[in-house]
Amino acid sequence: MKATAAASIGAALARRKRVDLLDLLRPCFARIEPWLQAGKYLMAVMSQIPKRNGWTIAAQAGDRAPDRTQRLLSRAVWDTFAAMRAVRRFAVAGLDEAAAKAGRRRGLAVGAIDETGQVKAGELTAGVKRQYLGCVGKVANGINTVHLAYAREGTGHALIGAREWIPAAQIGDPATSAVMGLPEDLVFRTKGQLAIDILAEAFADGVQLDFVCGDEVYGSCTQLRDYLEERDQAYVLRVPCSFPLTLAGQITLTCKQAAARLGRRGWEIRSAGRGSKGERWYAWAWLATASSRHHLLIRRHLATGELAFHYCYLPEGQPASPSRPVRAAGLRWPAEENFEFGKDCFGLDQSQVRLYTAIARHTVLVMAALAICAVTAAQLRRRTSTQAPAPVLPDQPRPAEFGMIPLTVPETARLLSRPPPPGSTGHWLDWRRHHQAQSRWYHQRTRLARRTELTPVSP
Repeated sequence: MKATAAASIGAALARRKRVDLLDLLRPCFARIEPWLQAGKYLMAVMSQIPKRNGWTIAAQAGDRAPDRTQRLLSRAVWDTFAAMRAVRRFAVAGLDEAAAKAGRRRGLAVGAIDETGQVKAGELTAGVKRQYLGCVGKVANGINTVHLAYAREGTGHALIGAREWIPAAQIGDPATSAVMGLPEDLVFRTKGQLAIDILAEAFADGVQLDFVCGDEVYGSCTQLRDYLEERDQAYVLRVPCSFPLTLAGQITLTCKQAAARLGRRGWEIRSAGRGSKGERWYAWAWLATASSRHHLLIRRHLATGELAFHYCYLPEGQPASPSRPVRAAGLRWPAEENFEFGKDCFGLDQSQVRLYTAIARHTVLVMAALAICAVTAAQLRRRTSTQAPAPVLPDQPRPAEFGMIPLTVPETARLLSRPPPPGSTGHWLDWRRHHQAQSRWYHQRTRLARRTELTPVSP
């Protein structure tokens, strides 16, 4: 009964959210036919088809040929970036509402900047180049897109901005630019500069962030750091071990050298937030610099001793303590989870399009699908969670009933693509959520049984 109720509630709310977002997207389209086709495209990418391309999406949408899908992405008249603004406003408002209803108004709101790649064959796709792609863990032929993820602590997260990175050589070659469909006014932007563009659009929409987070690509971008500091926007950005900083006393060291000067008393064990397997415990060190607003936050893995360095900016009025920056640093992972959901559940990396505009439009529609499911899952998080309390002792006996985890983004997508009971949907939904709750409880107990010690910091 609980599974049937969760399925019915989740499917009904997801359908309402889909209608709400499509209504917000309507002004972005010059004619109603492409807007209706965009709605069919959304439903197709949220379906359970194994591969999403023009042919499979058209077949899932009930079209006789892929022409309408191809026209929607390449030639139809609609404002792609206005649609992205509509998705951003919908996602931020929905996640903020979920946080307020759950009593998490004081939970951090973090903007996480990160990029994700897509393998592409040939040399005619906009932005294609042999480069390092994190999705395959090596140098490969593909494209990279910079994204902004909006994460509400303890509530949910979604992608709210994107820009594809285009190599300067492609923009500077008129013939190549024409073949790839690049806009005539497009200028070369580094990934850090693309992050500035995306953040500027989010700020213009009224998005308020407690912190901006990013990896070393963005922490090393002086222009991005200056932009955020000019706005008095707090940030926690990863930097390489060779990143130079001036400590109190006007001593200039690299991050690695600063870490080597710490003794065992310079570390404090804190949680970076709760994950599916329990609290994520690390050792942290907090170093003041010559500037009262800048600090170095060092994270140390308790088992391996691996170090990660975060350069932090705290505006005037914020306490110069590691408490909030540690929580913010722990909220950078939602960007990676959004990429995982976007690719596995909605085909973010499965488009066969090659033109710049078509790639951007596919990205926006996948972001819309993700936003619908993310907002639905966030707003039903408390109503659909029946998990047993987390274990507190390493030898704690198993509970009489493990319960079920709350509805997730993948489960919400399944509910939209396949209606709830009658049928077997309720049974499978029940089984998956119960099995994941059981696995989560045992993972958490196993972590409690591990006794790790802080290893010495090597110089």
